[in-house]
Amino acid sequence: MIRPRGDRTGPRSGITILEVLIVLAVIAMIAAVVGPRLIGYLGRAKSETAQLQIQQIGNALQLFYIDTGRYPTNAEGLAVLMTAPAGDVTWSGPYLDSAEALSDPWGRAYVYAEPSDDGSPGITSLGRDGVRGGTGEDRDLSLN
Repeated sequence: MIRPRGDRTGPRSGITILEVLIVLAVIAMIAAVVGPRLIGYLGRAKSETAQLQIQQIGNALQLFYIDTGRYPTNAEGLAVLMTAPAGDVTWSGPYLDSAEALSDPWGRAYVYAEPSDDGSPGITSLGRDGVRGGTGEDRDLSLN
C-alpha cells in the first residue's frame, strides 16, 4: 500500500515523553523567572491605586467642605461623601462615583480622621497587612 506523503503513521510518529518533559521544564523555568516579577508588579499597582484613591477622596472632601463649610466628623466618616447627613440642606453630593471608592484595593475601608490643627483631614490605607506601620506593600498610605 502506498501512503500519501503527508500521512505519518507508524512506529516513529508522535511525540516522545522526553520531548514533553523538556517542554514542561522550559515552561517551569519561564514561570519561575516571570512569576515573582508579576506578583511584584501587582503589589505595586495596588499601592499606586490606593494612593490615587486617597487623592480622589481628598478632592471629594474638599468639595464637601465647599458645599457645607465643614469637614465630616469622625462619627460621620467618609460615608457622608455618598449619603447626605441628616438635616444638612447644603450637601450637594454624592461626591464620589461609587461606594467602592471608599474601600482600598485590599478590601478594607479607608481610615478617616477629622482635621487636625493644620486644618487638613486624614485619610489612610493600612496597606496590604492592615496594621499600622510596615514597609513595601505593607506600608501605610495617606493623604499628603
